[in-house]
Amino acid sequence: CSTSAKKPVLTLFTKKPCPLCDEAKEVLEPYKKRFILQEVDITLPENSAWNDKYKYDIPVFHLNGKFLMKHRVDIEKFEDQLMKLELQN
Repeated sequence: CSTSAKKPVLTLFTKKPCPLCDEAKEVLEPYKKRFILQEVDITLPENSAWNDKYKYDIPVFHLNGKFLMKHRVDIEKFEDQLMKLELQN
């Protein structure tokens, strides 16, 4: 297991408060050593495009820049995609 391999980036589109986002982060907790979590607050002015796109759908997750899932964590889908990325490295 090489530590130099780049970890996948999981982007969480969120806003405050977001109980579903908190719940999603708890579900992802056991996996957190395998990816980098990047949170994007869609209410910030610089993120208005994401706000327009996702304001009724958060939490929304992108893995390495590609849409992955929204509303709830689909752990099987997440694990599957994570494994594919890890195998590529």
